[in-house]
This record gives sequence, C-alpha cells and structure tokens, in this order.
Amino acid sequence: MQHATSLPILLCSLLLSVSVQAQEPDDALRYAWTTPNGTARQQAIGGAMASLGGDLSALFVNPAGLGFYKTGDLVFSPSFQHHQNKSRYLGRTETDQRSSIGFGTIGIVTGTQFYEQGSGKREQQKRTGAFAIALNQVANFNTNLLYRGLNTRHSYSQRFLEEVGGIGDANQVAQNFPFGSSLAFNTYWIDTVGGGSSGNYRYQTRATASTGLLQESRVQSRGAVNELAIGYGGSVNEKIYFGFTLGIPFVFFDRTTTFTEADATQTLNNFDYASFEQRLETNGNGLNLKAGLIYRPAPFWRLGLSVHSPSWMRLTDHYAASITTDTENYKGIQTQSSTLFTNGEDAQFSYFHQTPYRIMLSGSYVINEVEDVTLQKGFLTADLEYVNYKASSFRVDPSINNSESTSQYLKELNNTIDNSFRSALNLRMGGELKFTKLMTRLGLAWLGNPYERTYAPRGNRLQVSGGLGYRHKGQFIDLTYVHTLTKDAHFSYRLTQQAVEGAAVNGQGSRILLTIGHKF
Repeated sequence: MQHATSLPILLCSLLLSVSVQAQEPDDALRYAWTTPNGTARQQAIGGAMASLGGDLSALFVNPAGLGFYKTGDLVFSPSFQHHQNKSRYLGRTETDQRSSIGFGTIGIVTGTQFYEQGSGKREQQKRTGAFAIALNQVANFNTNLLYRGLNTRHSYSQRFLEEVGGIGDANQVAQNFPFGSSLAFNTYWIDTVGGGSSGNYRYQTRATASTGLLQESRVQSRGAVNELAIGYGGSVNEKIYFGFTLGIPFVFFDRTTTFTEADATQTLNNFDYASFEQRLETNGNGLNLKAGLIYRPAPFWRLGLSVHSPSWMRLTDHYAASITTDTENYKGIQTQSSTLFTNGEDAQFSYFHQTPYRIMLSGSYVINEVEDVTLQKGFLTADLEYVNYKASSFRVDPSINNSESTSQYLKELNNTIDNSFRSALNLRMGGELKFTKLMTRLGLAWLGNPYERTYAPRGNRLQVSGGLGYRHKGQFIDLTYVHTLTKDAHFSYRLTQQAVEGAAVNGQGSRILLTIGHKF
C-alpha cells in the first residue's frame, strides 16, 4: 500500500497524550538508584555519614551531623570521572566509555557553642548550633553504552506491530503514533498485508528475523542532578544531636538512543536496514526534606537515624524521534521525523515525579574520643540504608494536561513500576586512621538489587574507595579515589508476546575527588 508522505499536524491534545509515552519504568530508576556523593573525606569512607558528623556532606545524609560543628568550614570539591560500559548481547561483547568533570559538596557551614540555663534546679546545658548551605551533585548521567548482535528470533519492528494490532484503519496507523509506529509505517519498516481493505487492514514487518538481523544499540547520556541544600543541626549536652535539611534538586538529562537493525543475508529481499533515533531532554526541579538524630550513649559510640522524604519534582520532557528505512527495490530509502507532526519542534510534556523515600540506620566508633580532635586516632563507621524503589511514581500536571488518556497511561506506568522494582538495602562502611596532621581512609559501598526477577536480571553496584587527608592551622585538603563496579541490564525494546534478550552490562567507573577547605 502507498503510505502518505505528508501528514497533517495533530491536535495539541493528541500530541500531549502520546508524547507522555516517553516515560518508561527505567526513567523512575534513573533518579533513585544513584551512588553516594559528597566531600572527598566522606567518599573515601564509602559515603557513610549517617552517624559520624563533623563534615559538610552530613547536610545531604544526616543533618544531625552538623551539630558537631562549633566553628565553621568553607569547602570546595571538584572531581573527575571516567566510566566504561562493557555490554554482552547475543554472544557478542562491545565496550564504550565517557569522561566528565563534576563536583562533590561545595558550601559553607558555621557553628557555635553556647550554654543554656536549665529551669529550677536543672544544671546548665551545653548546646551547639550550626547553619549550612551547600551544593552537591547527587547523580551523574554521563555515560555511553554500545552493544551489537545477530538476532534470529525477533525484530524491533514487532514492538510497532503490537502497538497497532487491531487497528484496521491505515490512516490512524500513519498518524496516531508519531514517535514510533507511525514513523515505521510511513517509512515501510512495517507495512500492510496484501489483500486488505480500508478499515480492515492487517500489518507485517519488512524485517525478517528468521534469516538474521544485525542489531546495534547506542545510548549516549549526559547531565546530572545537582541539589542545593539548606540545613540546621544542633546538640544537647553532646549526647543528642538533631538536624533538618531542605533540599532543592535541579535536574538536567539529555539522552540520544539510536537502534539499527540490518538484513544479515546481503540479498535483495525488500529490506536492507532500519534505524530508529530517539532524543530526550529532561529539565526540572523539586523539593525534599531530610531529618535525623544522632545519639552518643558513650563518648566513643555514635548511633544515627536519618529519614529522607521523596523528592517531589516537576519535570519537562522535550522529545523527538526519527526513522530511516531502506527497503531496497520496494520503496528505497525513506526518512520521517516526529517533528513533521509537531510544527517542526520537539514535543513537550510536563509532569510530576516522586522518587522513593529512604531510611538510614548507622553506627560509629571513634578511637580515643576526646574534645581536642587533633588527639583523636580515627574511627570506624557504617550505614545501612533502606530504599523502596516501588514508591517511585509519575503523575499528570493538571495545569498542562488532565486528559483521561494521559492519566490512564501514567496509572498503568505506575503499576508497571510496582511490578518491576523492589525494595533494597544499601550498605556503606569505612574508617580513618589519624597521624596528627595526616589521615588515611578506606571505604566500601554496596547498592542492592532494585529489580524484580520478572523485569530484569539482578543488578548491583559496588564502590571501593581510599584517600588521604591533611589538616594544619585551619586549612585542610582531602584526596580520594573511588572505583565503581556496576552490574545491570539494558533492553532496547520489550515484547508482550515473546521474551526478549537484554544486554548484560558490566560498568566500571573511576572517580578522583579533591576537597579543599578552610576552618574559621
């Protein structure tokens, strides 16, 4: 059947209802399954800071740790990161990598110590109070991913066939799915089955998997979540420490995904290749709260509890897609972009996203705990964090689009998130040895599997870290190296009626973090 090559602009309401389908379950995990970040000192001890305190990064972990401050710190933490992904797909292994400049905790904290007269016969209470404001990069998205393989079981185009199945009107198929199936149909990646009639068409793919399809997926991601935080921490009689943080995350994410499949036979069979490029840019900001307590049952023991609310974020996606298909002698090379349906511009959709809440329990043991910190000999510390990844959710922004179709899609997406992810435990631990002005540190962080078995293979992240520190006359400098090992999976597409192989991804990351500080 000859397809229309010039299509009318869709109504705005239809555009918004379909553009929301850029959201997928993995989008929820992007803002939740993140490795810890902070000052070089905190990173060197595995990111554990829920009971230790005395470091500006406590503002992002357990603000009760600010209560240990009796003076002030000014902190700056630049970093360099290199990440490599090794992916295995259908028996073939590929590698891609990316380097970027980032930062850890940058900010200022000012603390004071004072005495408060108790009522009646109560003795004076020794108190501290500290205010802090800082910026921290809580997630870094700068990665490249590449995998290739020979597929003899299925084609990406079957995803489009599932989407348009049962729609007998070819004009609807050509117009109502401008970010995927319509592009595939109008470029002949999928086509009508011969013998059909208007209102009674069926569809087929031009890509034949049984003879072999060479498939390639490239994913280039950029961006970060940077969080501005303001907090207060205090203490009573150096026994009970408490704190609160207001966080404002700023999100920028840019991803280009290119999937290509080509005929492996090199024969003229009305299909040579098809390439599907999707571009997504997400911007937005939000709000979260953190609260915590630290209790010292003895001078050398510290026990911590911290609770992080979800981040409530309003995000806006700018989304576009294009497909190029070569059907050789049938229709030749055809290209179509979603911008044809959207006045030459990227589609835009705004929505609300809620990340999971977090609960942390922690313990620290300080060696030779005395008030003069220069005489302390070091510490051991560990955090245990609970994260319920199922609690991630998407919600429509009624001021932009409150259509029933959009609300229903996000409801189904949230149900998929409930079925795809699980709660998990994360463990962070580390220690420090002090030699008057010099310090050595080691740490380890383990992020547990966020996936249900039915959604993806097991995933986890392991961080091993070490660093050095120097303190002298109010000046300090810390240098840390963090090595990250990630086990994950990536699926270019999924089919409802057939199991699809994903790429097994083993990532390795190296990060060097420097913190320069001044006490005042």
